[in-house]
Amino acid sequence: MAHTTSHPTVSFPVLGYISRFFTAIGNGLVRIGEKQSRYQQIEALHAMTDAQLAERGILRDDIARVVFADRFWA
Repeated sequence: MAHTTSHPTVSFPVLGYISRFFTAIGNGLVRIGEKQSRYQQIEALHAMTDAQLAERGILRDDIARVVFADRFWA
């Protein structure tokens, strides 16, 4: 009787470390991109007058809360 396997018996743990390393770098780049976008939103809202902010239903003190609402104040 013959036994066969479709899975290699040799594992390479180094590949797991490399994969996690590049995953961490990718996640970091995504976070940088998200922060840049949110920073631009904050700058744009701060450049508005109080009347323009009121038209949007935003108080100047609540700009950060509005921009980060999905992240921190869910």
